[in-house]
Amino acid sequence: MDRLDVMRLFLRVADSGSFSKAARAAGIVQPTVSKQIAALEARLGAQLLRRTSRGLSLTGAGQDFYDSSVRLLGDLDAAESRIGRGQVAPSGLVRVALSAGLGRMYVVPRLPDFFAQFPDVAIDLDISERHVNLIEEGIDVAIRIGHLADSTLVARRIGSMTMSTVASPAYLERFGTPATPDDLARHAAVPFMYQGAPRPWEFNGPDGVMTLVPKGPVQTNDAEHIRATVLAGLGIAHSAGWLFAADIASGAVTHILTEYTPAPYPINAVCPGGRRVPGKAKVFIEFLAGIFADEPALKLA
Repeated sequence: MDRLDVMRLFLRVADSGSFSKAARAAGIVQPTVSKQIAALEARLGAQLLRRTSRGLSLTGAGQDFYDSSVRLLGDLDAAESRIGRGQVAPSGLVRVALSAGLGRMYVVPRLPDFFAQFPDVAIDLDISERHVNLIEEGIDVAIRIGHLADSTLVARRIGSMTMSTVASPAYLERFGTPATPDDLARHAAVPFMYQGAPRPWEFNGPDGVMTLVPKGPVQTNDAEHIRATVLAGLGIAHSAGWLFAADIASGAVTHILTEYTPAPYPINAVCPGGRRVPGKAKVFIEFLAGIFADEPALKLA
């Protein structure tokens, strides 16, 4: 590794507080990380990391080197981004965390356009419905739906998500159409399971937000299985509008309870805080923003 690579590796170790987590994020084995950091400390003649039973922390010298490394690498990334307009194209691997349905339906089909413009950038899609720890898991960009709780993230608003309550025409013909959210108690719901429990459904009622816990014979932790269950006529879903946009337009499902639709949720592309966003991540975020702007079910409200 050259000095810049070792510097980046040191930042990963310091941010994650673990040699093994930094190794996984960098795609190398843990002994290599330990060897490189030991060689860095030997070259500098100073201990950078304090090793305890509780993990790793920066020494005084380590904090100084960390701050200097952030500035130096940030300035380098900024220079490459500034000068690289037409001279140095973005390159390298971008690790992206997003949900399965959103990725398969909207992002992956547009990737050929991205690679045609940035052939030296590779994309690693980390598919999960959970909110991953960007630093610990080495994620460069994550798509987050909803209001952000972590103020340390670098965020860019790229879209909006509106919830849609839907059922197949066959289901509604058999069981009737609910007129209010309270009527859903007499219907089969298709809950989205998150961390072992059904995610509550929210509606915009006359007296404010209405919340109910959905129950039904089929529950799943995958958005596309919710869609398949609804299309099979097995129940009612209250889910992301982008998931059912084409089905609503075609008549395959019916959009119900529209007057109770809650306010749209923001969609953000987020990056780890504490340093400048590298050029390869910036161009991918710009690409995502373009996708969402082209889709009525995802564009900024």
